Amino acid sequence: MSADAILLAGGRGSRLGGAVKPLLTVRGTTLLAAAVAAVRAVGVDRVVVAAPVLDAGLAVDWVREDPPFGGPVAGIVAALPRVGAAEVWLLACDLADPGAAVTALAAVEIPGDGVCLGDGESAQWLIGRYRTDALRQAASLLPDRGRDASMRALLGRLEVEVVPVAAALTRDIDTWDDLNDVRGGTMTDSRTLPPEALNDWSAALAERFGLADGDIPISLVLDLARDVANGVARPAAPLSAFVAGLVAGRAGGSPADTEAAIAAVVELARSWDGGTTGR
Repeated sequence: MSADAILLAGGRGSRLGGAVKPLLTVRGTTLLAAAVAAVRAVGVDRVVVAAPVLDAGLAVDWVREDPPFGGPVAGIVAALPRVGAAEVWLLACDLADPGAAVTALAAVEIPGDGVCLGDGESAQWLIGRYRTDALRQAASLLPDRGRDASMRALLGRLEVEVVPVAAALTRDIDTWDDLNDVRGGTMTDSRTLPPEALNDWSAALAERFGLADGDIPISLVLDLARDVANGVARPAAPLSAFVAGLVAGRAGGSPADTEAAIAAVVELARSWDGGTTGR
């Protein structure tokens, strides 16, 4: 049976501080590119991505629900007119390992209107394959072009078989902790990311801005990021590094000034109790 795919990549990333989740990288590729590659590998003809254009280099069709940020169902409804195949994949672009999930699902026949993976607790409808006619019919019954509708409202009337699989196959990335876990915890503790790994970038920065050797204390900055992420919140780490640099610059900008500023930020982070410290 011919198949197209609709990939959902247009969310706000609110639990990631507004980061563009599909462009986060795991194992050297973005989550979006990995999802595209996964469905291409199982013979999908056309890939439609419901999102603004995030990567112009990908050979996909881009569509956007109107108005934007109407939720995944609104994205599906907007993308369906681009689908011409008898079968359509639905795939969220926040999966930790879309290749494994798609491979598992590709091995299953569609018994009724569709099939999706399940994690033992719930159906993962956005890791699924559906008969296009059935999906179109379900979408036609939704008000307001599916805006803010739940996946259950779209698919709850369909005959969808849920295939139970290991939780790792349905794991998604919703938070910075999720991302760091999937990456192997490389940002959770700076000891897992040796300073040598950043030497090239540090050298490029030094050359661009006329800095001397030793002006960029990689180990100290990584320690700052770790302590702030653990003591305050992960998105606070880059903000804190900026403030440390600002304070060091105002103090004179010497290596000693930088070290003192970083130490002060780390001390504050370690004693942080959610906003009442020092008041």
